[in-house]
Amino acid sequence: MTLQLQLKDYRLTTAEILYHLPDHPRILQSYVWQDYDLAPDFPVLQRFLDFWRRSLDGRLHSVKVASAKLIRPAEFRMANALMTLH
Repeated sequence: MTLQLQLKDYRLTTAEILYHLPDHPRILQSYVWQDYDLAPDFPVLQRFLDFWRRSLDGRLHSVKVASAKLIRPAEFRMANALMTLH
């Protein structure tokens, strides 16, 4: 399943979500979310954040997102010189 998503340009996406504790609103708690998603709109993350706003008590403070494409063309570099050491 994940290979099929990666072939459709889904990327492994990690989000650090900071939110206010419901009982102590001045204290922030961190939550790490990870799933395959499409950059730059991140629809899967947006659905999760919408669920959070509707269903959970902790008010969102901020979200940091990192995304990495796992399937990409092979990297190829030409050698500048060939040296032989005897």
